[in-house]
Formats: sequence, structure tokens, C-alpha cells
Amino acid sequence: MQVYDLIQKTIRKEKLSDSEIQFLIRGFTENQIPDYMMSAWLMAVRCQELSPEETAAMTLAIRDSGEILDFSEIPGVTVDKHSTGGIGDKTTLMIAPIVAACGGYVPKMSGRGLGFTGGTIDKLESIPGFSVNLSRQDFYRQVQKIGCAVIAQSGNLTPADKKIYALRNLTATVDSIPLISASIMSKKLALNADCILLDVKCGSGAFMKTRESAFALAESMKSTAIAHGKKCSAVITDMNAPLGMAVGNALEVREAISILRCEIHNPLAELVIDLSGRMLALSSSDSLQKCKYNALKALRSGKALEKFAEMIAAQGGDASVTDHPEKLPHSRASKILIADRSGYLASVHSEEVGLACLELGAGRTSANSQIDPGAGVIFLHQIGDEIRKNDILCEIHANSEALCEQAEKRLRAAIQITEMSVPERQLIDSVI
Repeated sequence: MQVYDLIQKTIRKEKLSDSEIQFLIRGFTENQIPDYMMSAWLMAVRCQELSPEETAAMTLAIRDSGEILDFSEIPGVTVDKHSTGGIGDKTTLMIAPIVAACGGYVPKMSGRGLGFTGGTIDKLESIPGFSVNLSRQDFYRQVQKIGCAVIAQSGNLTPADKKIYALRNLTATVDSIPLISASIMSKKLALNADCILLDVKCGSGAFMKTRESAFALAESMKSTAIAHGKKCSAVITDMNAPLGMAVGNALEVREAISILRCEIHNPLAELVIDLSGRMLALSSSDSLQKCKYNALKALRSGKALEKFAEMIAAQGGDASVTDHPEKLPHSRASKILIADRSGYLASVHSEEVGLACLELGAGRTSANSQIDPGAGVIFLHQIGDEIRKNDILCEIHANSEALCEQAEKRLRAAIQITEMSVPERQLIDSVI
């Protein structure tokens, strides 16, 4: 079997067999296929795509390059949630304890932020003492005992994906739907939960900018999951504006705690209940309506907040932050952004907000960058709200006034106020 021949087949849009794809993935992972040849095949895939069968085979080959977790001792159905990422996406912080409070089991591996999108792991690490690095046995035990655990991706899971993604990042092949699908789903299948809910973000602050590309990715990932015996559903959600009111690690944890304490009710809270209900419905025989009701009940009763505190304590964190969020990190400087005219908040360009938060120190420009856990932005209004001149639009937090002033220019340009009223934002676009 020659790599050159497989590159030619993909260029001609001839299907590769499962064994041919396994040969490519195994050979590259074991350093038997050089970077330049794998780059050529990835570019062929980027230009000509893969069939659903080829995508499923690639996913399985990447999954099988490393360890596969085993939750067979968990006395129930395990359910995972994957979001394709965006600005202010803190849903995992609330969904995991809500589902666990309803009797579900949520083993979750999350990533760190890189670039203008935040990472769940960075948010959790802003909680004093919280450890995202658990041994496999401790991970299993916590899920079994508490119902949820959120840890960093580590160990020998999908080593092929790490190598392939590094190469894609250098060869302009990141935005290939089959390659994105195989990368995401290989990790989901290695985690090996029984059910998977996919939250595919769409809009200016998401990787998939259009509905068409978001649908294509959701369909590809869902079909791959089902082909490998997983129950799976997908939702397309809006990321044309930041998700929630806070963007920045500790600020987002604070907002999540406020929602879990039922202190605020906004579109993010509604999305969290919807997604939690869908995860419960996937992992049980109850109707979606009943599962959403149970999720809301867990939130209002305080059981979800208790479960979040329990998870924090189990992972070495200071659980008292759920009662005293002021213990979370703070930045040294802050600044308010004032509306220069009256009207209605029509849009907030989420990618620009993400880039502003990157300037403030809330994100990373490289894998080794240090972040300021207290940096970020808190918005005081939602899309559709009436704004009066001199109202405070947002609070800017950083470790210096200079950083606040630098981000202010970008944030002002990202916020659009119009004379005409606009409809309230609907976060769920479609369900697949």
C-alpha cells in the first residue's frame, strides 16, 4: 500500500477503504508516514472532502490510536455534551450539575481556550484549588459517586488527533468538515459515554459562520456517532453575540453560579435548561418535556447548586465560592463603557468581543500563554433591550487601565445601537 496512491484516489474522489484509512492514520501516528505526505492527503481531503463512510472510518482509526475509557461499572447511562465553542460559552458549568442532580451521569473532558474562544478548563481553574487533572480511577469514582466530573484532556487519548491537528493548523486544512468531525468525534468515542448531545455554534463568534456549514458539521458528527452505536442528537445554537452576560474565566463562573442560585434569568439560563433536558431525554425513557421540567426543578430547588459545590469540593476546589463568589479572582483595574446615544441594542459582534478579551488577558495567543483569570467583560444589557444615552453598556476588567482603554475601542465598535427596536434573541436555531 502506497501513500501516493491513496492521495491520488482522494484527489479523484474515489473512496478509500477502511484498511487504507487505518494505514494512513497508524502510519502517520507511528512516524512511518512523513509530514509532507500526510499534508498532501489532508489538502486533498480539504478540497475533495470524504464520504460519510470514510469520515466514520477515519474517526474510528483516530479513536483506536490510544486509550478508550470504560464506564461499564457506572450504574446507569452516561451522557456527554460537546459544544463547538464560542464567546462566553459556560454551559458545561451548569449543565453537568443539573443533569447529575436529576440522577444522570456526566463524564466530561474539556479543553483549554486558545485564541479568542474560551475554554471550560480555564474557567474551572479560576476556582481556587480546583484540579482538572484526575487519575482515570478517580475520574470513574467521582462520576459514579457524584454523577459528574469535568477534567482536562490528558493521557493517551487519541494521540493521532494531536499530531493531525498540529499539521492541519500549519497547512490551512483546519476548516474541513470531515476533518473537524473526525477530530471531535474520535475524542467523544474515546471518552465512550453512552449518549452524546452536540451543541453546534453558528455565527460571528463560532468556527462555523453560516447555517449551512453548521448543519453540515452537525449531520456529519451525528451520523458518525450513530454509526458507532451511540445515541446522539444535535442542536444548532446562535453565536452571533456572546452567550450570556459575562465573557472571561472567573466572570463566567460567577454568572454560572448566579444562574444556579436562580438570581438571574436570561436566554442563557433557558438554553441551559433546554440542553440539560435533551441530555436527560437521551439517557432515559422520559419525554423531553418531562426531562426539561426535571432540569428546571433541580435548578429551582437548589439541588443543582449543591451538586456543583459537591463537584468543586471533590476536585479539590473551594466549594464556598457558590455562596461567596467574591472569592473568585479579580483584576486590578476596571472601566465602564457608556452609551453615546439612545436606541435599542441590536447586535454585539461576538468575535470582536472575544478579541477584546484576548487583549485584556483573558485568553491565549499560544498554548503556553498565561491568562488573567479575572479579566474580561460583563455586559449589562441583552439584545433587544432599550438603551438610553449614558447608560452603562458593559464593565471592562483587566490588570491595568491601559489594557481596559485598549479594549474599549474594540468593544465600542462591536456594539450596535439602532433607532428601530429589534426582536429578542433566540439561541436555539434548529434541532437535528
